[in-house]
Amino acid sequence: MSDGTASLSVSGAIATLTIDHGARRNALSLPVRIALRAGLVAAQADPDIRAIILTGAGGHFSAGGDISSMSDTTPWSLRQRLAIVQDCVRLIIRGPQPVIAAVEGNAAGGGLALAAACDLVVAGESAQFSASFPKIGLMPDMGLAYTLPRRIGGGAARRIMLTAASLGAGEALRLGLADEVTPNGGALERALALAAGIAALAPTAVASTKRVLAAPVTDLDTALEMEAQAQGLLFATDDFREGIAAFLAKRKPEFRNR
Repeated sequence: MSDGTASLSVSGAIATLTIDHGARRNALSLPVRIALRAGLVAAQADPDIRAIILTGAGGHFSAGGDISSMSDTTPWSLRQRLAIVQDCVRLIIRGPQPVIAAVEGNAAGGGLALAAACDLVVAGESAQFSASFPKIGLMPDMGLAYTLPRRIGGGAARRIMLTAASLGAGEALRLGLADEVTPNGGALERALALAAGIAALAPTAVASTKRVLAAPVTDLDTALEMEAQAQGLLFATDDFREGIAAFLAKRKPEFRNR
């Protein structure tokens, strides 16, 4: 039986990273974690890629950690396994391209954490989001205690993580965990449409917006200063000059990520 992988495909300016461990509902085995990290690194290193979609094969996003392999895990090997997916979370949050999660079926445990780290989440109407860690004697990891409150607020995140709650797509949309809900099987198509819209924008501006949003700012003056610094840099870019020229000429801009 295959231990799974994550495959990267590119179409134009959009990269799609697909978790594929179908025998275990796309559980995050060690090979899947390694391939996922490698795919994110490769996509983010390509200046022609302007949006990334993260999805799962076979009707599920990811069932989270591969429980079948956990019985042999030592504290040292656990840290190694965690380090890989922690890298993935950092790459998703800090990388220059927006990452869109296209979620069908289960997004449980680590699968929920991956989705919560993404910039946008599109869910099929039967998708289930579950903070299932305590059901097997573990606490939420992969940054969920950081990302989930930032998406849905501290109170709702606390309830979900402490009760190992499972959310349907409708409740996920209401809370802000999901940004859009589609008919079953339509999440990837809608994510591709959103990615195409992002790809038409100035990548320098999008990357700066992501960087400011990810910064751990707690006061207004610091936020305003970060915006001013980023905006000053953007005023000096070719993309800004192209945007102004295209606007005045009433034509579509041709941004070049510089």
